[in-house]
Formats: sequence, C-alpha cells, structure tokens
Amino acid sequence: MRLLSVFALLIAGAATASAAQDLPYGSTQSFAVYRNGEQIGRHTLNFQHSGATISVATNIDFAVKLLGITAYRYSHRAQEMWNGDTFQYVATQTDDNGKRFSVKAQRTPTGITVERTGGKQVLPPDVLPSTHWNIRQVRQQVLLNTQDGTESKVQVSEVGREKIKTLNGWLDATRFRYTGDVNKDQWFDDKGRWVKTTFKASDGSTIDYVLEE
Repeated sequence: MRLLSVFALLIAGAATASAAQDLPYGSTQSFAVYRNGEQIGRHTLNFQHSGATISVATNIDFAVKLLGITAYRYSHRAQEMWNGDTFQYVATQTDDNGKRFSVKAQRTPTGITVERTGGKQVLPPDVLPSTHWNIRQVRQQVLLNTQDGTESKVQVSEVGREKIKTLNGWLDATRFRYTGDVNKDQWFDDKGRWVKTTFKASDGSTIDYVLEE
C-alpha cells in the first residue's frame, strides 16, 4: 500500500483539534446514483456532533426500471456512533430486492462484536465499517460489511490525482482502488471528504455516484 498523501494532510491538520471538530463534512453529503448513465436513486449521509460524539445516518434507495416496471429495488438504512475517531457502534437494515439483512456491531472489551442475520462473531478492535465516508478506511485491510455483517478483506491502492465532476462543477480528488472482497474505485477530496464512487454491479452494469453539491 502506498503512502497516502491526502490522509497525511488530514492528520497534520488535526494536530491541534479534536476528531469531532475536524470532521470534514457539513450536516449532509448526498449523491445521485446512476446505472449505465441512468439515475436509479440517491445515497445520503447525515452527520450530527455532540462534543466528541459523532452520529452518522445513511439512507440508500435504488430502483431499476425496465419498460416502466421496477425490476430491482434496494434500500439500506444505517446508524453509526463514533467517539472522536474511534468507532463505537453501527446498526443497519437492508432490503436487497426482497432479501433482508439486519446487522448490529458494537465495541466491547474483546473487540467489535457483530450480530447479524444468521450468525454472531467478534472482529478485531481496529476494524472499521464499510460506510464509504471515512477516509481512514483506505488504510484498512479488513472492513465490516455493513450490509450483511461479514468480514471483508481488502487491498487499497492509491491510483492518483484527478478532477471529478459533481452536479455543480469540478473538484480535485485522489482516486483509490479497492480489490479483494470489495471491488470499487473511490475518490476523496483534499478535505478528506468522500466525493465519488464507481463499481460494477453483479449484472455487469456500471454504477456511478455523483456528488450533489
């Protein structure tokens, strides 16, 4: 894994302030989501701060229509809690075209205890959830899959600097490539904000996230 320049800049900028204060997001971060160029839904994050406590709510809704009929629908809800930069808790509910998942993961003295549909396990204490927004995940080799509660092994490499298009203009960002159990490209801007994602869906279609700002 290469030295991550954007991550290093964030650490330098955080030298004199708390993680909660330095969170690079406002109250919301929203994406329009496209499948092969056609919009299918939105992915929205809502951030709340209370001292060192950070609460992050995720709402995802996709619907793929063929000839006016909904052929595929996806809904995901997540609620995370952090104490500064330390992950504490996440609870999720997912409906993947009728297949339902429920996950709860919480920090305990033995690690991250995960209860999911069909099982329970304890993951290492440094595991982070796969909720896109936290740039620290690009330094991870294991992520908690917040859809099904399983352990995802990943390799993340820095691809390089690019300009990416948002709905209202262009941003400079750094592109990272995830391989292994997770396969996608993801971009973070110079503030450390998640600003773009692209990946191949299971049917071979291309999914693109475009920042609404």
